[in-house]
Amino acid sequence: MKSVAVFCGSSMGASLSYKEEAVRLGKELARQKLTLVYGGSSVGIMGVVADTVLAEGGKVIGVIPKMLEEREISHPHLTELIVVDSMHTRKTKMAELADGFIALPGGPGTMEEFFEIFTWAQLGLHQKPCGILNVNHYYDLLISFFTHMNEQQFLHDLYMPIFLSDTDPASLIEQFRSYNPPPVKTYIEKKSQT
Repeated sequence: MKSVAVFCGSSMGASLSYKEEAVRLGKELARQKLTLVYGGSSVGIMGVVADTVLAEGGKVIGVIPKMLEEREISHPHLTELIVVDSMHTRKTKMAELADGFIALPGGPGTMEEFFEIFTWAQLGLHQKPCGILNVNHYYDLLISFFTHMNEQQFLHDLYMPIFLSDTDPASLIEQFRSYNPPPVKTYIEKKSQT
C-alpha cells in the first residue's frame, strides 16, 4: 500500500477533536510514508489533514474540480494538484490514485463519497479497503446502520467485511494491510431444477 484517499469535511465541525484526529491521521500517514490523496481543498479538516502530512514531510495529491479551484479554496502548497472537470471525475481519479479509503467526520459530501466507493467495492470495480475513523463517536450511528442493513438483508454478510472502522489511525491502517476483499457481487441466482 502506497497511498490512502481521505474523505472529510470542508468545515471544522463542532468539536475540537475532529481537528485533533485529522492531525493524528495526517501524522500517521506521513510516518508510514503513505501518500495522502484528498479533495485538494485548503479549508476545514480537509486542509488540516493535508497541512499535517506536508508538515511531517509527506506527499499530498489533491484532486479538485475546476469549479471549486476557481473559488480559490484549492490548497496552494501540495505535492501535486490535479484539476478535473467534475465532482464525479474527482472521485474516479481519487479511486485510481488510492490504495485504500478513509472517511473522517464530514457531511453529506463525505457520506456520498464513502458510500459510492463502498458500492464500487461490492461490484468489483476495485478491491481496496474502505474504512471510517470513528472520531469522538461521530460514526456510531452509521456503524449501527450498517448492522441494521445487514440484519434487514439489504447488505449481505459477505460484504460486511468491506466496512472497516476504528478509533485509531494506526489500527485502521493495519486493518487495511490485512484486508482480504470479498467476491464480486452478483445478482445471478441458480434456478432450482425440477
